[in-house]
Amino acid sequence: MTTSEKKLRTCNNGHTYYKSSDCPTCPTCEQERKPEHGFLSVLSAPARRALENNGVTTLQQLSNYSEKEILQFHGMGPGSLPKLRKALEEDGLSFRP
Repeated sequence: MTTSEKKLRTCNNGHTYYKSSDCPTCPTCEQERKPEHGFLSVLSAPARRALENNGVTTLQQLSNYSEKEILQFHGMGPGSLPKLRKALEEDGLSFRP
């Protein structure tokens, strides 16, 4: 198995990090902007960005989508659905059928 070579990068905020992919996301910046509470705080960074990039930042907004639609968002995987279902249920909401 071949390993991709990691390259040193610096983000716009001056953080330096190594990455082998073309993904421009700085891990330090991503950790700093992770919410401390709420349903977005329990998601992985790609899943959280997928929702945010599609304008979903509240449970009410999330309830306007079906599970199938949410899974179409780039960065959202099936592992996030149980966390989202639970958050919706705790707030008396659910995914759209």
